[in-house]
Amino acid sequence: MTAAWITLAIAIATSLVGQVLLKVGASGSVAASAGFLDQLFRWQTIIGLGAYGGAALLYIIALRKIPMSVALPCTAASYVVIALIGWAVFGESLGVQKMLAIGLICAGVVLLATTA
Repeated sequence: MTAAWITLAIAIATSLVGQVLLKVGASGSVAASAGFLDQLFRWQTIIGLGAYGGAALLYIIALRKIPMSVALPCTAASYVVIALIGWAVFGESLGVQKMLAIGLICAGVVLLATTA
């Protein structure tokens, strides 16, 4: 695995951390009763937004060596992981349709990653 692919993987992982922190910032009894600005300035939201910024910078670095037509679809792997985190951590549903969609995403990511 080259440095560009490792950078892309770290960008995807950083984006996942950002997603989870944004969800935490939007959840809970405090967030439910708070206004948008209160939610925006929760520490989880601020760090989540920072993680997104960091992920974007890492993605830019990965694009130096990985074709955009391959790199961007590979970020779809985060959809799979975030669906599983949503189910395991936040109690979100994970029915048959979602599982089939996740399988299709996985197949597409693998197919694209092997064409580079």
